[in-house]
This record gives sequence, C-alpha cells and structure tokens, in this order.
Amino acid sequence: MNIFIVLLLVIVGLIALLLIIGLFTKKGYTIERTVIINKPREDVFNYVKLMKNQDYFSKWVMKDPNMKKNFMGTDGTEGFIYEWNSVDNQAGEGEMEIKRITGQERIDMEIRFVRPMKAFSEAAFVLESSGTQTITKWSFKSEMKYPMNVMMLLVSFEKLLGKDMEESLAMLKGNLEK
Repeated sequence: MNIFIVLLLVIVGLIALLLIIGLFTKKGYTIERTVIINKPREDVFNYVKLMKNQDYFSKWVMKDPNMKKNFMGTDGTEGFIYEWNSVDNQAGEGEMEIKRITGQERIDMEIRFVRPMKAFSEAAFVLESSGTQTITKWSFKSEMKYPMNVMMLLVSFEKLLGKDMEESLAMLKGNLEK
C-alpha cells in the first residue's frame, strides 16, 4: 500500500509541476517559411488566392484526397470559406476563410479547427516581387490556452508544422514553374 501512495504522490507532483510550468510557458507561436518562385508576383498571387488550389500543394489537404469539402462564396475573394471534413481523420475538420486581400501582396486567412481539437489560427501569404521572381512567405500564428500550452514544451510546432509548410511550398513552386 505504501508503494501505491508514493506512486500516486509522484504522479500528482508531476502533474502539479507541469501545471505550474504552464503558467510561465509561452501561449502562442508563429511559424513562417519562404520560397522563391520563378514567376511574376501576379501569377503567384492569382494561384494562391484561390483556396481550392491548396488541393494541389498543401500537404495537409493532400493527406486525405477523399475528404468532404464545402465552399461558400467566390473563391479568391474576401469572405470565401473552404470547409473540410476528413473521411479518414488524417486532416481533421474545420474551415478556412479569406479575411483580407491587400493588392497582389497579401492574403490573410482565418483557420477554425473543429477536430482533432478546437483551435483558431491565422495564416497569411505575403508576396514580394524580385525581378521576374516572387518571394513567397507563408505564415501561421496560433495560441494554446493554459494548461494546453504545456504541449508546446513537449512538441516542437516550429519543426512539425515548419517541415509541412516547406514541403507544401516546394509543391507550390513546382506547380507554378511547370
């Protein structure tokens, strides 16, 4: 019985320690990746503003080619919503909305996840001309409320999501430079 009490106290102590650490742990993260595409900014902008094109370059969308999708509004315009519901649960469920388009330079999106857990993120494509090339930046910004922010100590979102963003941007570059 003493061993059981000691184990229980150790487990309770570890949980308490994690909760205390969570009070001092950052609650948000921003991840940004960049690729240079050998196309003029107008061409890149006209492609990435159409959210349906993410079917051809977003690693997350491509995880479940059979996912159910619903579209509301006019693609490539402010207010357009792309809903998804993964059939095999690889991509979860949620929706992405174009919130703001600034010239041919920036597209701001809001992502609302339902599954695997409720979450809210902001994403953006920022395009900058460089001669006949386009510097394409893709960013994600999100927060994790206490005590879920403790996960940020255990999982490197920078590495995990950053790798997927790099692969997606490489596919985007390949699609546009064909």
